[in-house]
Amino acid sequence: MTASPVLRRISPLWALLPYLRPYRGLALLALMALSVAASATLALPVAFRFMIDRGFSQGSSGHINTVFIALFGVAAVLAIATAARFYLVSWLGERVTSDLRSAIYRHVIHMSPVYFETTQTGEVLSRLTTDTTLVQTVIGTSLSMGLRNLLLMTGGLVMLAITSSSLTGYIIATLVVVILPIILFGRRVRALSRNSQDRIADASAMAGEILNAIPTVQAFNQEGRESRRFDGAVEHAFDSALARIRARSLLTAVVILLVFGAIVFVLWLGAHAVIDGTLTPGELGQFILYAVVTAGAIGAIAEVWGDIQRAAGATERLMELLALNTQVASPAMPQPLPATGDGLRLENVSFSYPSHPDQPALQGLNLHIRPGERVAVVGPSGAGKSTLFQLLLRFYDPEQGQIKLQGVDLRALSLSDLRQHLGIVLQDTIIFAGSALENIRYGRPDASDSEVHAAAREAAAEEFILRLPQGYASHLGERGVRLSGGQRQRIAIARAILKNPPVLLLDEATSALDAESEQLIQQALERAAKNRTTLLIAHRLATVRQADRILVMDQGRIIAEGTHTALLQSSPLYARLAALQFGVTAAE
Repeated sequence: MTASPVLRRISPLWALLPYLRPYRGLALLALMALSVAASATLALPVAFRFMIDRGFSQGSSGHINTVFIALFGVAAVLAIATAARFYLVSWLGERVTSDLRSAIYRHVIHMSPVYFETTQTGEVLSRLTTDTTLVQTVIGTSLSMGLRNLLLMTGGLVMLAITSSSLTGYIIATLVVVILPIILFGRRVRALSRNSQDRIADASAMAGEILNAIPTVQAFNQEGRESRRFDGAVEHAFDSALARIRARSLLTAVVILLVFGAIVFVLWLGAHAVIDGTLTPGELGQFILYAVVTAGAIGAIAEVWGDIQRAAGATERLMELLALNTQVASPAMPQPLPATGDGLRLENVSFSYPSHPDQPALQGLNLHIRPGERVAVVGPSGAGKSTLFQLLLRFYDPEQGQIKLQGVDLRALSLSDLRQHLGIVLQDTIIFAGSALENIRYGRPDASDSEVHAAAREAAAEEFILRLPQGYASHLGERGVRLSGGQRQRIAIARAILKNPPVLLLDEATSALDAESEQLIQQALERAAKNRTTLLIAHRLATVRQADRILVMDQGRIIAEGTHTALLQSSPLYARLAALQFGVTAAE
């Protein structure tokens, strides 16, 4: 049995049930409050009928007083129940949205870099903010309004039938005419809502990319061009939203016109029934009020249906994100990492980035790095040096071959155990929008202040940190904009030193330093490298001369290895790099 077209169009919303289930008690209370409020609303026309037929016609002030006291009691119940419903559903909307945002963030933060090769962070942020806000609107407002008006519509139709079955028959006949455009336009509204959210995500992604590159944009005098590009993306999103608004506006107008047109016709018939004596004035008043309640409920449902369609599109996008599986994950039964072993081994490792599957980044790589050994990797840009680090950290898995740590395949280890064993300083230094103390402590969150200070001293960072306005408590700005490139690099090195890992990976660790700072860092790294395995990537050969072994890479392969002196004689590529940097030749 297949679901009806209406249910299929809102089926993505069923994916929100797991997030509502922990709060089903509050949801039940909200439903009870909603039912009480709807019942109180439906009771009002009955009170008006009695007021007209028994109070006014009998001329008894006692009857009038009783009716008005009853009206006030119904209004009080309606007020309390409505306030309770509003509080409970608003709480549920905020709570479920918060849980959903957290679930998406936890999921995305564990995605491998493969995902971010093809997905802009701005698009993810759009889903975390805009799409979840639509879900919050539906759970916190639209859904309860829809249920309330559904109850009012159903109860109103029942009471209309009780009041006058013949007039109600005419109203029910018109419902088919009203529901048909809701179904037809609802499908289009959902498609337009999905397209509108996609265009908003595109604009957010563009803004995120440009705002992270403001110095480059301004240096190349491209503010005007980027503003025009963003204006174009915003206008595209506006056009998509406008198409959705037109569809919803037309849907609302058609529904209201048809509903109230039908009601006016039926009331005309009712007026003649009162004249003919087949209906009392009180019953006609009751019928009018129920007709207004029913018509208003149908109009509100048409409006809410548009919100539900938008939320269904947003939920679909969110569930697509949550359904993505990372290509790199911890095994179900990870092996423990031995405390000792034979270090790092790469056995016939080949790898291509998913975005460039036809361009090998590493080809048949074989390498053994013994515990405590200091190995440097040099070579031209694109040789595969940084890719080697990406595989060691298991940001990616090799397409062929194995990488082993202490004799265990990296794919058999849990990601947390593996990465706890490694420390890294990246070529593109990452500084968080926090204090210097917090940025260094990121390497080991449980470290004491004195341990953080010691790591900063080892990285030659304490001197400039103490010159900052609040010292270690100084806010470094987003992406460390308040620091120089060399200062950011030293913060990152202090972070790695504080972590104190058995294996230290240094990717161009001194590339942004001046000569004096580089010398200080080299001394710090000499101390940090003691009693640990160190793998160093550098274009500046001055930083690798003291390595136990130097690997020369080119086009994803290790083409030579040895000491600095030996490589000057045996490796033409290394000799050429040395000549370019130092003016040193093999003969010298």
